Amino acid sequence: MLSVNIGPLSLPLAQLLLITAFVIALIVGAITGRKEGVPIAGTLSDIFLVALASARIGFVIQYFEYYQDNLWGIIDIRDGGFSVIAGLLGAVFLIGWKLWRHPKIRRSLSIASASGLLVWGSLSLLIYLMESSSRGVPDATFTLLDGTPVVLAEVAGDKPMVVNLWATWCPPCIREMPVLEQAQQENPGITFVFVNQGEQPETISRFMSQHELSLQNVLTDTSASLGRTTGSQALPTTLFYDANGQQVNAHLGELSRASLAHNLRSFDTD
Repeated sequence: MLSVNIGPLSLPLAQLLLITAFVIALIVGAITGRKEGVPIAGTLSDIFLVALASARIGFVIQYFEYYQDNLWGIIDIRDGGFSVIAGLLGAVFLIGWKLWRHPKIRRSLSIASASGLLVWGSLSLLIYLMESSSRGVPDATFTLLDGTPVVLAEVAGDKPMVVNLWATWCPPCIREMPVLEQAQQENPGITFVFVNQGEQPETISRFMSQHELSLQNVLTDTSASLGRTTGSQALPTTLFYDANGQQVNAHLGELSRASLAHNLRSFDTD
C-alpha cells in the first residue's frame, strides 16, 4: 500500500505514518507533561519541524548538482526529496539540546519522543514486512497505443524497470514527463514504462504530440487496474523494480531530477 484515501484526499503512507507518530508523541507528551506541570507541545513541534528541515537540507546537499540550474527547486518539496537519516539526526540533536538546557522537561520529553519514534519505526517495519512478499512486477497485460497486448512483467527482460502511472489530466504528471523522458534517453540500461490510467489511446497520442514527447513503452490501462494492484490511487506514482522483478522503491507524487536520481540509485547494488 502506497497511499491512503481520506475523503477526497490521497495521502502517501509514509507521510501518514509520520503524522501519526507526531500525534502520538503529542498525546503522550500532554499526559506526562500534565502530571509534572510542564507543557511540551511547543517543544515537540519544534523538533518535528527541525527534523523535516534537516531531512530536506540533507537531501539537497546530497543531490545539489540537480538543483544548481533551478535553485527555487530547493524549496519545492513537492518532489518528496527528504533524507531520513538527516531528519533523524536533526531530531536527535535538538532533543539532546532540549534535554540538556531544560531539566524540568527531561522526563516528559524523553517519554514522548521515544513513543513517537517507536510508533514510526515499528509501523514502518511492520508494513514493509507485510508487503515484502508481494513486491514483484504485477503479472498484468496492457496494450500499446496501436492495440498490441503487452505483459508488463515481460517488458524489461533482464533489465531494471521504472513504471510510471500517469494521466493526461494530472498536472504533476505533465510537469515530470520531461524529467522521465530525459532519464529514459540517458539510461539505456533501465527500461522505462509509462502506464496511462483510464484513458483511450487517442487521448494519449494527442497529449504526446501536443507536448512533443518522445516516449517508449507507453501502455494503456483503461480500467486503471494497476493503481489498485499496487496500492496507489494517487497520480503520479512511480515504481522501481530491479533486474529480478522485485520492487526496490516507490515514489508517490511528482519526480524532480534529484528525486528520480535518488530512486534510481536503488539499482546501483544490482
